Amino acid sequence: EVEGLIGFFVNTLVLRTDLSGDPSFREALRRVRATTLGALEHQEVPFEKLVEALRPERSLSHAPLVQVSFTLRDGAGSRPALPGLEASEVDVHTGTAKFDLDLAVDRTQDGLRVELEYATDLFDGATIGRMLGHLARLLEQAAADPDRRVSALDLLSPREHDFLAAVCASADPPADTRLFPERFARQAARTPGAVALVHGAEQVTYAELDARANRLAHRLAALGVGPEVCVGLHLPRTPEMVVAMLAVLKAGGAYVPLDARLPADRIAHVLRDCAARVLLSRAVDAARVELPAGCRALCLDAGAAVARMPDGAPRVQIHPGNLSHVIYTSGSTGRPKGVMIRHGGVASFLSAMQALLPLAPGERVLGATSLSFDVSVAEVHLSLASGATLVLVENALSLAEGDHGPLAQASMGPSAAAELLRARALPGGVRRLYLGAEPVPAELVRALYAAGVPEVHNFYGPTEDTTSSTHAALAAGVERVTVGRPLPGRRARVLDSALRPVAVGVYGEVYLAGAGEARGYLGQPGMTAERFVPDPFSACGGRMYRTGDRARWTAEGLLEYQGRTDFQVKVRGFRVEPGEVEAALRERPEVREAAVAARAGAGGGAVLAAYVVAEPGRAVNPAALREHLQMRLPAYMVPSAIVALDALPLNANGKVDRKALPAPELQARDDDYTAPRTPVEEALAGIWAELLGRDRVGIHDGFFALGGHSLLAMRLVWRIRETLDGEVDLVTLFETPTIAGLAPRLSSRAGRPAPVADATMGAARLLDMLDDLSEDELDRLLAADLDQTTAPS
Repeated sequence: EVEGLIGFFVNTLVLRTDLSGDPSFREALRRVRATTLGALEHQEVPFEKLVEALRPERSLSHAPLVQVSFTLRDGAGSRPALPGLEASEVDVHTGTAKFDLDLAVDRTQDGLRVELEYATDLFDGATIGRMLGHLARLLEQAAADPDRRVSALDLLSPREHDFLAAVCASADPPADTRLFPERFARQAARTPGAVALVHGAEQVTYAELDARANRLAHRLAALGVGPEVCVGLHLPRTPEMVVAMLAVLKAGGAYVPLDARLPADRIAHVLRDCAARVLLSRAVDAARVELPAGCRALCLDAGAAVARMPDGAPRVQIHPGNLSHVIYTSGSTGRPKGVMIRHGGVASFLSAMQALLPLAPGERVLGATSLSFDVSVAEVHLSLASGATLVLVENALSLAEGDHGPLAQASMGPSAAAELLRARALPGGVRRLYLGAEPVPAELVRALYAAGVPEVHNFYGPTEDTTSSTHAALAAGVERVTVGRPLPGRRARVLDSALRPVAVGVYGEVYLAGAGEARGYLGQPGMTAERFVPDPFSACGGRMYRTGDRARWTAEGLLEYQGRTDFQVKVRGFRVEPGEVEAALRERPEVREAAVAARAGAGGGAVLAAYVVAEPGRAVNPAALREHLQMRLPAYMVPSAIVALDALPLNANGKVDRKALPAPELQARDDDYTAPRTPVEEALAGIWAELLGRDRVGIHDGFFALGGHSLLAMRLVWRIRETLDGEVDLVTLFETPTIAGLAPRLSSRAGRPAPVADATMGAARLLDMLDDLSEDELDRLLAADLDQTTAPS
């Protein structure tokens, strides 16, 4: 009745396409027809009424209910016949996209005219052009074979396939295939007097390092260490740690790094799991570890037997496929899993890095990463294979302490780099900064260049692909950070669930292959088969590692990381499987259910939160649960908050809905609150509250229990120095993580005015006074009195 009226009387119908069961195109077409006819039976219901009844969550960023629209118009483009007038069609655009995508098809006398309107906040013209090409290709294939399954329709053109094949692999691996032990031995023979290691005031030359490692290697060989035999390394970050690592490799064995701060139970589990023959440790540390059968401790601080061994290298045959080391990472099954790294994978990484970003002999490299973290290969192995000097420090934040001299290379996570920048403690002598382990914000890169760092590089890759798989040199004005292109000898593909390449700009799962691929997981063939899958692109039956990471290719052929396809999280660069933490929580008899998720923490970054449901009639004590976890898990896996719930939220499939878990409350309870009693405690409470994002902090509240972590701890140390003029180190903070414990150590110094010396003071008294001053107090004293000096002194 209203067809003759002027106006555009059109109503939006909400449709949902059903592609379950992987139907043929003909079947999918039948389903769409049935859905459309069913919707048309109710086309008189206004779309606005539907929105009013369903009340979806409204947002300015997208339209309600539907974000993609399809319109079929008959007779569009026909010109009205008006007496005395000539009419023509003019394209008019409002400048606003009503939907994310709006596909309009006009039936004209000349055929179909297709228009795709898009939101420029989400898409660019090149992406839309590719989409239209994919649509045309899909329709061509469907028309030619309508009984073909929808999943088998290939959207990509031959040209796109060629492009993806080109960007998935970099140049061929360099010709140098020598294994790391041989590279180090040749370097030690070439530059025996050069400094290999620096640790504080201690320096070790290449000749000395080689001889010490050879002597220990002979002792290990006498204890049965050889190819495929694991040796645990449980040592602090001193030159002795590097000697031990080299000795294991020279003996042909595989080292298994064990962080000195790991709980004794976890160390014992790893030693059992890898069937370690020897544990290299110090006497005081070995005494607290329960050694499994067949494993003996060799304490390097009581090494008289080692000192009598020959200085020459033991004669042992090592092949590229032999184990170099085993790194244990968090496991989704509830126990850590050992990733078996091959000598050939390490050699390929060293060759790729020396070709890409070579180190010159004598250049200094920051050694700040634990051997338990795969980035250590880029520090220790690369440095010693290149003739560089490795500067050993406790961690990257140690750059803020002391003068380490000019550094050709420093590796750290973005969180640590941001912390050093925030404290204005990033030294000016770093020439090349390697970032990795976490997504890198573009603003951080720009800030690093503004702070004077000449080169910033981004690396991506899991332990299962030997340290790094891709590399990007980041520019000073970068707007969008990518992880770049594969290293020489590596391949990276972005695939869909059917293991087919996805189009440029489309997210898929990252699969890695090539020379860096690990052998798999030690003693876990099922998990190895699940993650290391047959490579359909390999002509010789190779494997590729399924990372669980989501990424996409840009039009420039760069890999852009987006996140995970599963529940695995990264906490300050450490990989955490929530399932392992949940399993440890369920060991407690009072815990019936547990869930762990990452939440935004104070000061940025992610922290872990645990949610537990008690057994009927039982109660959970968060402090007791935290103590239980600290006995079993590394510190970075212990949740910052433990929340008791009546029940875990579930989704429609009956699984835990982690997104619906409530935000944890990290505040201290009112009944636990004790107010500051002194000016120093009051100042400390103010600093803690600011850093942790709390309204108030009591003097007995634990810094780490309230969500603090190592990066915030370093910031706390700096704030104490700036605000209170007091000295405290990280070790003290970990030992006494409360205001009540710290304040007495600061009260004798903090805020005290520098004493005044006068001309009548005796020399002995003056020296006693100066001896009691800190460096900062002495500096202030000299600065205050320098202008008043009237005679040489």
